[in-house]
Amino acid sequence: MSKYESKSIRNLAIIGHGGTGKTSLCESFLYVAGKTDRPGRVDDGSSCMDYEPEEQKRHISISATTNNIDWEKHRVNFIDTPGDSNFTFDTKSSLRVVDGAVVLVDAVGGVEFQTEKVWEYADEFKLPRLLFVSRMDRERADFGKAVESIRKRLREKITIVSLPIGAEDSFAGVVDLIAMKALVFDNQKKAAKSVDIPADMAEEVKKCRDILVEDIAETDDGLMNKYLEGGELSAEDLQAGLRKGVLAGLLTPVACGSAMKHIGISSLLDTIVQYFPSPVDPGGKAGKKPGSEEDEIRMPEESAPFSALVFKTIADPYAGRLTLFRVYSGTLSSDSSVFNASRKSTERIGNLFFLEGKTQKPVETLIPGDIAAIAKLKETATGDTLCTEKTPIVFARVKPPPAIISFAVEPKTRGDEDKLVSSIHRLTDEDPTLSFHRDDQTREMILSGLGQVHIEVTVEKMKRKFGLEVNLKTPKVPYKETIKGKTTIQGRYKKQSGGRGQFGDTWLELEPLPRGGGFEFADRIVGGVIPQQYRPAVEKGIVEAMAEGVLAGYPVVDLRVSLVDGSYHTVDSSEMAFKIAGSLGFKKGVLECQPTLLEPIVNIMIEIPDEYMGDVIGDLNSRRGKVLGMDSIGHHQIIKGQVPLAEILKYAPDLRSMTSGRGTFTCEHSHYEEVPSYISEKIIAESKREAED
Repeated sequence: MSKYESKSIRNLAIIGHGGTGKTSLCESFLYVAGKTDRPGRVDDGSSCMDYEPEEQKRHISISATTNNIDWEKHRVNFIDTPGDSNFTFDTKSSLRVVDGAVVLVDAVGGVEFQTEKVWEYADEFKLPRLLFVSRMDRERADFGKAVESIRKRLREKITIVSLPIGAEDSFAGVVDLIAMKALVFDNQKKAAKSVDIPADMAEEVKKCRDILVEDIAETDDGLMNKYLEGGELSAEDLQAGLRKGVLAGLLTPVACGSAMKHIGISSLLDTIVQYFPSPVDPGGKAGKKPGSEEDEIRMPEESAPFSALVFKTIADPYAGRLTLFRVYSGTLSSDSSVFNASRKSTERIGNLFFLEGKTQKPVETLIPGDIAAIAKLKETATGDTLCTEKTPIVFARVKPPPAIISFAVEPKTRGDEDKLVSSIHRLTDEDPTLSFHRDDQTREMILSGLGQVHIEVTVEKMKRKFGLEVNLKTPKVPYKETIKGKTTIQGRYKKQSGGRGQFGDTWLELEPLPRGGGFEFADRIVGGVIPQQYRPAVEKGIVEAMAEGVLAGYPVVDLRVSLVDGSYHTVDSSEMAFKIAGSLGFKKGVLECQPTLLEPIVNIMIEIPDEYMGDVIGDLNSRRGKVLGMDSIGHHQIIKGQVPLAEILKYAPDLRSMTSGRGTFTCEHSHYEEVPSYISEKIIAESKREAED
């Protein structure tokens, strides 16, 4: 059994833009709490949190990683989340299972785009937050500017709870405005120690303290009356008021520090323990009864029926599948069984453990609020709900964002196609934002994801975990061919080579159908000019010729072919002869009917900050796109339009470049349209070159 009660657990996610020091903060937590002898570093491979080779190579977090510390008689579970837009589904999934979030804002860069994005995710889950201005020891660090960017970009009611003592190389400590004491880090004792508040900061400290007291008083009528009557609140009043304001989402504290120097970290942990909610504070967790829209509330009590939500899956080639989950109610013990309400299946539970970076720490029993892992569950996947079979419940899952970039993937070694498919399926279990399919038309295997880095990391994992090397290529565009005119044409096949010959003679009428009309075959033979047994062979020959195309090797669509006349030979005619005759007639007829190419058009929705509006619309027009409408959401613009698929195969990196990483988009297939003649000529010429090669 856990040595902590649920009310003494704090679950939080560390979120923010990439490069703001989230992983360094987690390493500092471990060091300051005495869990590690020396702080791990991302840049030298000693990090406890970023331990995957792909993370160490790129110096970014790719996957959400869990760990925990003991602090002031509390258990603090924290999740280090990715800040790169290629991997933020892990961030959103993690926010789904925590009770609060620490949002990092770089002291130099201020609020950046991905900070805004993860802030929106936290809004979605109504999470209490604390803003931490990180890396105050950096060159050009400016706490005031960082706070100003928070007010401007996040437009949030914030209240400063700590001030920096110095900045850049001279950053020496923080002033805790609640306790009204200055704190510096003692490297020898690995702990913060209290010192006098610098005299030159007295005025600034008093000003910020007064604002803090007013902000806290405004959250509660009783505190406001007490403040107006006496002009001051006790430390207990301030602590109680701040906690109430944070839990209600009325106040967002702003603290500061440096993870590399461990300055402000003890104060931050104290703030988390004192003011963040425990698993008990939010009350019950709402879910649905399976097959019903009726709400079911699970209280965070050990006596309640067991329920938990799976928020992450790790595909390990040695340990098998690792399933990470958060317990919401009841208890779970090793060597038991649980019911997967999402898939209506029973799973056997072996050993339970806490994941501490890549280390597994066994645990016998879990209670509400625990974040833990199980190995080798057979059917359970990310987003599933685990519970008891007698009292099932299903919690809402986080929907993965749609893929925005695709590559054709092929194994470097011939014969490894089956291994490729099985390897990718294991990786898609781990990462629901990946999708994989075989294109029936182009016959390519297509791997899609949230960005080029996302796909490249997946390929690296495939090589490391499963020993499979692959090539990535830009996927072929699934063009189609059609006709715009009508004709009547003869398709005749005659072959004589001694003995029985081959003879088939058809007259075909070709005409276009409306876009999306597909293919129609009409048998309009009158009398017995072609016997009934040969007519299906004519259609079969036409269908096979349609699949191969006539102009550039792409399937022919949206036309009607009528078999109107023909002749046969009583000895030499056969099904094969009429099949070939139908194919020959069709190919000749298409060339006489103003053949043209069709290209796929996609609906695109682009979300960008206001200042990039002109650039993005201009770029969309240059890609032959059409703007269909625009909407505003806060200080962002949503551009809705249509654009040829061929023009946006590599749009993800282009949009990132255009918008400094602040633009996102989604797209889905809409319809097919005729390709402009000047582009069609290039496609046909390229197709002929490929055929000759």
